[in-house]
Amino acid sequence: MKEYTTEFIRNVALVSHGGAGKTMLAEAFLHATGAATRLGKIEDGTTVSDYDDEEHRRKISLYTSLIPIEHKDYKINVLDAPGFTDFVGEMVSALSVADGAIILVDAVSGIEVGTELAWRYCDQFNLPRFFVINKMDRENADFEKVYAEIEEFVKLHEKRAIKVHLPIGEKHEFKGVVDIIGMKSYMGDGNSTAEIPDELKEAANKAHFDMVEAAAEGEDELMEKYLENGSLSDAEMVRGLEDVVYAGEFVPVFCAAGGHEVGAIALLNDIIDLIPPPTMAVKRLAEGKDGPEELKPADNAPLAAYVWKTTADPFVGKMTYFRVFSGSIQDNAHTWNQTKNADERMAGMHFQRGKEAIPTKVVHAGDIAVVAKLNSTTTGDTFCDKGHPLTIQPPKYPVALYRVAITPKTQADAAKISSVLTRLTEEDMTLTWQNDTVTHETVLQGMGDQHIDVAVHRAQAKFQVGIDIHEPKIPYREGITRKAEGHYRHKKQSGGAGQFGEVFLRVEPYMEGDFDFVDALVGMNLSRSYLPPIEKSIRATMERGAFAGYPMNNVRVTVYDGKEHEVDSKPVAFEIAGREAFKVAVNEAGPVLFEPIMNVHVTCPDANMGDVMSDLNTRRGRVQGTETERGNTTIIAHVPMAEMLRYTTQVRSITGGRGYFTMEFDHYDTVPTHIAGPIIEAHKKEMEAKKEE
Repeated sequence: MKEYTTEFIRNVALVSHGGAGKTMLAEAFLHATGAATRLGKIEDGTTVSDYDDEEHRRKISLYTSLIPIEHKDYKINVLDAPGFTDFVGEMVSALSVADGAIILVDAVSGIEVGTELAWRYCDQFNLPRFFVINKMDRENADFEKVYAEIEEFVKLHEKRAIKVHLPIGEKHEFKGVVDIIGMKSYMGDGNSTAEIPDELKEAANKAHFDMVEAAAEGEDELMEKYLENGSLSDAEMVRGLEDVVYAGEFVPVFCAAGGHEVGAIALLNDIIDLIPPPTMAVKRLAEGKDGPEELKPADNAPLAAYVWKTTADPFVGKMTYFRVFSGSIQDNAHTWNQTKNADERMAGMHFQRGKEAIPTKVVHAGDIAVVAKLNSTTTGDTFCDKGHPLTIQPPKYPVALYRVAITPKTQADAAKISSVLTRLTEEDMTLTWQNDTVTHETVLQGMGDQHIDVAVHRAQAKFQVGIDIHEPKIPYREGITRKAEGHYRHKKQSGGAGQFGEVFLRVEPYMEGDFDFVDALVGMNLSRSYLPPIEKSIRATMERGAFAGYPMNNVRVTVYDGKEHEVDSKPVAFEIAGREAFKVAVNEAGPVLFEPIMNVHVTCPDANMGDVMSDLNTRRGRVQGTETERGNTTIIAHVPMAEMLRYTTQVRSITGGRGYFTMEFDHYDTVPTHIAGPIIEAHKKEMEAKKEE
């Protein structure tokens, strides 16, 4: 691969709903430009993009792959991102280092859920974008119908669509595209051009007229010229179009059939023309010594490179993918990892094309490259010059809300599980894990069941660690609702020294803190030296739970009397007496279970609002209010955590995949008796079974 400097680089992310054909379009680009000798197929597992064993097994993309394409002395870094909702984190990573996005839409299905999701994330990064109506060779493909849908969708978001391609033929007759910019036809993959077919001339002229009008809006000077002459030259039109597309006011619409390579070259030509080079892209900021600094995409500027992806390869070791936003990096140079305060040597830098590694001596500003075997670097880190510290903020990822509890399959797995979970979560920003201090479980959180499933498979295949998953316990809390007294006498005579201790105590709700221990002893029945063991045993019982096996808090305990024996009384006897007296008192004090209540925001199309609300009611949810915006309603509700365990999957099925939600802990509330009863019973049975053992 030859060397490309900043102005000859384009970084574009392919995003869409799952199955719209991103991976095959990337294949078509490779084959049409001569970088691949044949067109791979997803079902055979021969595509350049999907090279992971897990991707072959599932026949979908799970990771963003980087496909550099060389065309007309330009280098186009195509970032092929997964479309399945569970792997949205990969799409966010790809968009965070792209300068433009191509949103693919299936020529039969039109705008789908994933299309809306991709659009929303393009908005987050303020990226110029294209729509490509793909799979034009499908049985029921309908360009005009899908174009009308796109036009409507784009108008909703206060932008305007503009036709850049017209299809020549449709369904199995689809054999080429008319490019409205140059007013010529590209037949097949686009390596041969022809005149516009007669039946399309009128439509092409109208589209050309619309395009000239749009281009004229780009600059006042062009508008004046257009009003004077009624037309613009091709060069002026491209210049004007660049302005309105870079600014995101207009969204160009193309058509293609990636699986048959139709329209591939025509699309690459327009990527070069209408996706901004790094020098013209959205301005990026980094945190410098004295506040935010704007990054200049030039080789001679201070270095700032962002690590957007890391993967563990069993053969090569850790692979670090980075984009240089400012400055340049020479092979074997030392760079400073500002996030980790560590020096890293960039040995063996290369451009990755699927599995293939293409070595390079230098990575220019604006380019995306890979380096293996770095020591400290993980996803989200920034490389810079040590003398000029800069930190690029990682993008905002959606919060993982699908929780599973995990256990190691064997004793050997148990020893490695923490380090493997850390490795997995370093690679994937939408995966998190923690040890729950209340339930004592290890909890893994992801975007959905598929996401967790892939992580578990990855732990097994890449790190040889077996993991079992099950539903996580809810971190309930125990509490009391009224004042009560308890008394217990512990007496043990079994030859030799005996044990004796008797404790009288009172419990009551205490809202100023978790626990308060009060000494109210009068007279000489009980010496104060036995109070610490009593307090110790009560604290231990509160941690483990007095009746349901969950931690207890907000309790005041007052010890007001007791009895001791001059020979048989020992601290251990008072530990037992204190614990049992406490349990007796709790039993009389109106014991209740408290559960975590989440503040949930569900966003769904207006049409699904009723179904979502009635479903939340069945989950004991209390709706707090609603907000509407652009055909969507956000329902705000308080819902018990216990009812939200599998909500990620359920909200998708209720809303046909269009709904999504966020939630965070809000407060604790009493568990209704009919739900608390079985939880307490199950705990009693568990304790009895343990005693029998």
